[in-house]
Amino acid sequence: MRKNKLSVVSKIYIGIILFFLYAPIGVMIFASFNKSNTTVWKGFSLKWYGELFRDKAIMNALGNTLIIAVLASLLATVLGTAAAIGINNFRGKKRAVIQNVSNIPIISPDIVMGVSLMLLFSFLGVIFHFEMGFGTVLVSHICFCVPFVVLNVMPRLRRMDQSVYDAALDLGCNQWQAFYKVVIHELMPGIFSGLLMSFTYSLDDFVITHFTQGAKFNNLSTEIYSMLRRKIPPTINALSALLFLAIIIIMVMVNIYERRAEKREIKRGN
Repeated sequence: MRKNKLSVVSKIYIGIILFFLYAPIGVMIFASFNKSNTTVWKGFSLKWYGELFRDKAIMNALGNTLIIAVLASLLATVLGTAAAIGINNFRGKKRAVIQNVSNIPIISPDIVMGVSLMLLFSFLGVIFHFEMGFGTVLVSHICFCVPFVVLNVMPRLRRMDQSVYDAALDLGCNQWQAFYKVVIHELMPGIFSGLLMSFTYSLDDFVITHFTQGAKFNNLSTEIYSMLRRKIPPTINALSALLFLAIIIIMVMVNIYERRAEKREIKRGN
C-alpha cells in the first residue's frame, strides 16, 4: 500500500515538473497558429509560417546558422576525435590533467569564452587586417564544440579492446586500414553522438556568436535578439516552434542510434 502511495506521489511530482518545463513551449506553439498578431485568439491559421519563409532577413540568418552548424560540427568532430585518441594515449596524471583542461570550456560561462574570443579576434584583426564575421564565428563554434566531442568519444576509447587493433595488424591490415576498420568502427557511436551534440549546441548558441560575429554577420539567434529589441513579430513563434521540432527530431535520432548500438554490443557480447 505504501509503495502504491509513493508511486502516485512520484508520478504527480514528475507531472508537475514536466508541466512547468513544457507549458511555455506549448503556449508558444499554440500561439504560432493564431491568426491574430496579438495574444488574443482569433482562429487557426498557418499565416505566420508562410510569413516566416517570406522574411528574407530570417531566411538569410537561418542559412548562416545551418552553414555554421554543419561546418562547425563536422570539423569539431574530426578535431575532437583526434584529440580524444591523443589524450587516451597518455597515461597516469598527464592524461587526467589534459582531460580536465579539455573540459574547462564546457563548465566555464559562455560569456567568458565569448569575451575572450572577441578580444583575441580584435587583436589578431589589427595585426592581419581582417574583420569579425563568418570566419570568426565558425572558429568560435569549433572551439566550444570540440570538448563535447572529446567528452563523447573518451568513454568509447576506454571500453575499446586494444587487442582487436593489434589482431587487425596481424591479419594483414596496415595501420590506416586497422585504424579505420577497427578504431573508427568502435568509436562510431561516440563520434555520432558528439557530432549531433555539436550541431545542436552550434545551432542554439547566442552569447559566443553575439561577441564574435562583427557588424555584417547575423545568425538566427542574434537576428531574433535584434527583433525582440523592437517588437516581437508573430513569425518568431512559428520559427521557435520549428526549431523545437528540429531539436526533438535530433534527440530522437540520438536515442535510437544509441539504443541500436547498445543492442549490437549486447549481441556481440553474447
